[in-house]
Amino acid sequence: VQEPEEKKIALELLETEKAYVNRLHLLDQVFYTELMREAKNGKTVPEEVVKMIFSNISSIYQFHAKFFLPELQKRMEDWSCNPRIGDVIQKLAPFLKMYGEYVKNFDKAVELIAVWSEKSPPFQELIADIQKRSVCANLTLQHHMLEPVQRIPRYELLLKDYVRKLPPKSPDRDDAEKALEMIFMVAKHSNAAIAEMERLQNLWAVYQRLGLEDDIVDPSNELIKEGPIQKVSTRNNSTSEKYLFLFNNMLLYCVPKVIQVGAEFQVHLRIDVDGMKVRELNDTQFPHAFLVSGKQRTLELQAR
Repeated sequence: VQEPEEKKIALELLETEKAYVNRLHLLDQVFYTELMREAKNGKTVPEEVVKMIFSNISSIYQFHAKFFLPELQKRMEDWSCNPRIGDVIQKLAPFLKMYGEYVKNFDKAVELIAVWSEKSPPFQELIADIQKRSVCANLTLQHHMLEPVQRIPRYELLLKDYVRKLPPKSPDRDDAEKALEMIFMVAKHSNAAIAEMERLQNLWAVYQRLGLEDDIVDPSNELIKEGPIQKVSTRNNSTSEKYLFLFNNMLLYCVPKVIQVGAEFQVHLRIDVDGMKVRELNDTQFPHAFLVSGKQRTLELQAR
């Protein structure tokens, strides 16, 4: 007898969940536990660093190993008399908000692993040692850490497929559709939260480089492009190094500071995008030159 399509997908969900729980076990019970033990002995890195690298992986592991996987297993064992998984996935969805923290922390975690591997050879050796074990399948810690980041989109895809393959009269239709909607919201929420957080972090970093000028700091701004530029001086036929920051609402014309205490640049001129004009120049002496004019003044600039 051919298995119904929706059952095949439910089984695939179960199989990938088993593999996923093994991966979480490796991250939490092997990497995190052993790195933490060595950190406590004062042999590798500060305990705080290990905690920062692994974020809330323990909660994620416990949730999947003790709750979601067993529930899913029970559902698949009873499939013949009760073919449904939608209700279990509805219980899963709210807990997926835990991933927000882990995913947001991911880039920082990878950076910390790199920095401390350089600073502390024993830390690097311990990681290398664990990576050599068969359970790691020749993959790096960073590779394993990426798995939770990719798990929610995976649920979304499998569940979409499951809903598509369900017979119209299936007892699981309502629950499965509701579950899919919930998962979709969580996925969207975590992506939006990450994007917004990154935008604010980048913006803040730029503001610090500019010396936190009051009239410039605005959380709703968006940095579009930044980079060095040459200012053309027609008076003495020379150029001097300047720096531009283009935001959605303003262009900042800056001078790199020689003595970098605090800020990296000094803002010399702010041109509002509203009413700003840009015109290309065909200057043989200064190729790639253009004029930027604002309400107050006009600059002749040369790009690389």
